Amino acid sequence: MGYIHVYTGNGKGKTTAAFGLAMRAAGRGKKVCIIQFMKPDKGYGEQVSARKLGIEVHPFGTNRFVSKKNPSQEDVERAQRALDFAKKKLREGYDLVILDEINVALDFNLIKLDDVLALLESLPENTELVLTGRYAKDEVIEKADLVTEMREVKHYYRKGVMAREGIEY
Repeated sequence: MGYIHVYTGNGKGKTTAAFGLAMRAAGRGKKVCIIQFMKPDKGYGEQVSARKLGIEVHPFGTNRFVSKKNPSQEDVERAQRALDFAKKKLREGYDLVILDEINVALDFNLIKLDDVLALLESLPENTELVLTGRYAKDEVIEKADLVTEMREVKHYYRKGVMAREGIEY
């Protein structure tokens, strides 16, 4: 039976945990697909590594910052395309599907909560589904079988350390 995982919270490591699970599944011969909301195809380390392992990665973001208060029409359209693509992939018999940053896309109102809940309801019986990103909605958490909250205790970003290649991207 497939289960729904949610990796949320303000701490670092949600996407990293999901990609780690993807590596584990791929290592066992599972069919894996990662769909990234709000992230561009910029050759991030996790995208490069996953593809080398034969894991599908499909980024739907732009190279621009998404404004929560005033998202562009393109951002809304790309998020909706990512959600539609996720629906299609769930029908194709994947063992593991990861919806990276979908919780943020929901929080930014790029996609509708009812559409995501319908997606969760339509989860095939043998597919594991992971939703990552801060600000997971209570309704999503309620539907999930496993919820992990990453909590920031201390972060070197507060000391001015910027994202580093191979560590944060």
